[in-house]
Amino acid sequence: MNETEKPLSEMTLEELWQLFPIILSEHNPDWKKYYREEQALLENSFGNLLVRIEHIGSTAVEGLIAKPTVDILLETDPSASPETVRQAAERCGYTVMSEKTVPEYRLDLCKGYTLRGFADKVFHLHIRHPGDWDEIIFRDFLRQNPAKAQEYARLKTALQKRFEHNRDAYTEAKGDFIRDCVKEARDRMGI
Repeated sequence: MNETEKPLSEMTLEELWQLFPIILSEHNPDWKKYYREEQALLENSFGNLLVRIEHIGSTAVEGLIAKPTVDILLETDPSASPETVRQAAERCGYTVMSEKTVPEYRLDLCKGYTLRGFADKVFHLHIRHPGDWDEIIFRDFLRQNPAKAQEYARLKTALQKRFEHNRDAYTEAKGDFIRDCVKEARDRMGI
């Protein structure tokens, strides 16, 4: 790092959004392989703290355009201390983005963000206690409903053009579509 570059931790959101814009890519079959490699690393680090691990997000839906970021949902034993969980993730090269304990435990981490932009492999790790998570229901719904997956792709493409340098607005703008799909999926499942 030269004298004029500041660490990512000291950058404003606006600076981070410029360095890490919303990029959409055609589906890459290697994303599944990247997930499997990361899964093995995480399973080794978390050991018996691990309850379940799932590949979520658009990279987990074959044929769907996506930000080239592999999202992983990892459920941990609720009796594990937050510090122990954080350390297990950090041993795998993850950096904490956010953490909260109320109303439920949520620890979000990233890997593959550099001062030069994205690395070749980028991951978001979402750590939760065991539960019935919408992310899994949404992934499965899109896998089972190609027409909805394509509708989602069109929405993401339009939003990427509007919010290329505003991740929060991009995510928020997808919210109604995602909630509607999850509701439809839960109604179909009777839950």
